[in-house]
Amino acid sequence: MAISKILVANRGEIARRVFRTCREMGISSVALYSDPDAGEPHSREADEAVRLPGAKPADTYLNIPAILQAASDSGADALHPGYGFLAENAVFAQAVIEAGLIWIGPPPRAINVMGSKIESKSLMRRAGVPVVPSIELAGLSAPKSAALSLGFPVVVKASAGGGGKGMRVVADSDELNDSIEAARREAVGAFGDGTVFLEKYLASPRHVEIQVFADNHGNVVSLFERECSIQRRHQKIIEESPSPGIDDSLRREMGEAAVAAARTVDYVGAGTVEFLVEDTNFYFLEMNTRLQVEHPVTEMVTGLDLVRLQIEVAEGAPLSPHALRPTTTGHAIEARLYAEDPHNDFLPVSGHIHRFGFEPREGLRIDSGVEDGSNVSVHYDPMLAKIIAYAPSRAEAVASLASALRSAHVHGSTTNRDLLVRVLESRDFVDGNTDTSFLDHHDITALSAPLLDHDEETRAAIAVALADRSLRRAGAVVQKTVPPGWRNSPSQAQRSVYRGPTGEHQIDYITNEGEIHVLGVPPLQIQLASPDLVEIATEDHSYRFEVARYGGIRYADSLSGSARFELLPRFPETAGHEDRGSLHAPMPGKVIRVDVAVGDSVAVGQPLVVLEAMKMEHTLKAPHAGLVTAVACGPDDQVEADEVLVIVVDDQTAPLPRSDIVSA
Repeated sequence: MAISKILVANRGEIARRVFRTCREMGISSVALYSDPDAGEPHSREADEAVRLPGAKPADTYLNIPAILQAASDSGADALHPGYGFLAENAVFAQAVIEAGLIWIGPPPRAINVMGSKIESKSLMRRAGVPVVPSIELAGLSAPKSAALSLGFPVVVKASAGGGGKGMRVVADSDELNDSIEAARREAVGAFGDGTVFLEKYLASPRHVEIQVFADNHGNVVSLFERECSIQRRHQKIIEESPSPGIDDSLRREMGEAAVAAARTVDYVGAGTVEFLVEDTNFYFLEMNTRLQVEHPVTEMVTGLDLVRLQIEVAEGAPLSPHALRPTTTGHAIEARLYAEDPHNDFLPVSGHIHRFGFEPREGLRIDSGVEDGSNVSVHYDPMLAKIIAYAPSRAEAVASLASALRSAHVHGSTTNRDLLVRVLESRDFVDGNTDTSFLDHHDITALSAPLLDHDEETRAAIAVALADRSLRRAGAVVQKTVPPGWRNSPSQAQRSVYRGPTGEHQIDYITNEGEIHVLGVPPLQIQLASPDLVEIATEDHSYRFEVARYGGIRYADSLSGSARFELLPRFPETAGHEDRGSLHAPMPGKVIRVDVAVGDSVAVGQPLVVLEAMKMEHTLKAPHAGLVTAVACGPDDQVEADEVLVIVVDDQTAPLPRSDIVSA
């Protein structure tokens, strides 16, 4: 049956990805958008769009009746779930089918069986596939005893989970009960199912997954592997194919196991069987019954359009000859660009994206959910884009991806861009020495350091100061030809002060007979091509900076990296009152739990408040020992960024630091 119109029950990057293939196939498309997503790219790229009133996922992208009504109202005859939200919800899949729509996904039974990590592990165990030891918690009266039988550390996992949500690594029995409850709450919020289980924690395996595809004609194939070991919060941030850590024999063995897993549940469509690999041993982890976030790397090395295959299989067609006899060429690697702060335990960051752009280059693909002017909402996952590089060899692909990220224009929210580049350029990664504990075994401060060192940042600050000077001259109403700061007798230099990632930069310069001289640095040759473009040359190097301005914020972009500067006022205000001892909300969110009351004595690092934001729970801990003198929030309160939640004072007179924030 030919599909004529597809509703995509998702948002952001994956919705745009499906729309792209729909356009290529001549199929009409329908977008859904919540109130925060009104005007965002995905809401404008389909042939039509339907509003889902509200902001919370439960009211919008998880609202099955509203989604089905949108499909009916728009006249869609098929539905693509994307990934996340309801993509692996068997109840939703069945409801779509019962509504008379074509479900572009696997059968509900396969989703139900493989979507339950508990049931799928049991099934794989019976099928002879190696499985990591685990224990169900349902009906278990003594979870601590169960954990001890596995041996600490253990992992609490959501049975219906994925993407690191509803998952906690537990080092000892003291943390177990709180971790179980936090994982349950997070799993309910993300998947609508609070079932969790315990699994033995493997400290340093590789995470390797097999892309499988099946049709309704009995064909099931492996489309080879993806290495996904670089992770934070148990969520992947760099993926590549082929894996640098497995040989042809292990690749074949894992592919056969993945195909067997799919056949066991009569699978149809795109799916991914994930394994943990230690040396030459591999263990079944889970099966994702949907298209994966990292599917572009498989597309790049195989030449297949996996979304097109999904649609063709849903229409009843057999897999194409190319898919039935797949081959790979070259190497592809993907980096997930997130709005998050690696310096603050990867805390998600909401905000406005002023500019978002990458220079086109051969083999580079950008799958983005944002563009200039987009907003990063507190209600949804903070992934901005996937940056994918393809080249004949791994070394070339890695270098191309790192270079593309260095030279990108990303202005607005804090991102993990610098971390991604430094991981890609690290010796261990270049040599293929990766595992799931990569970030734990490397200095995260060094890995997330600014791409420009202090000297490079100083040159960027000089470029900003001179670009600002040029802009002031261009906007002058009178005496436009007179240099700024001109006097008819010698006088002091012009001065601009900026705060950058590595500190403050005081830029002093004078103009003499049309030439600009920057004081305190070796002689520079300076060319102002425009108020937005500055070229600086030393004796043996030249540097080109593009400058952008947003109020008092400046960005200087170069091929080596980007720096964000704050223009400091010429006449600083007198320091105001410090809200001593205040624990601030790091972002807008909902208070889940308050663990202290006024009058309580607390120890440094003691949990005070649990905040839910961007589909994750975050525990705010006491930055120092002291006495709780105020509690300004309660459970279920919605709080804004920087709002004071708790005040803890001690007997010190110095201003106290803000809260230490960790992901729960």
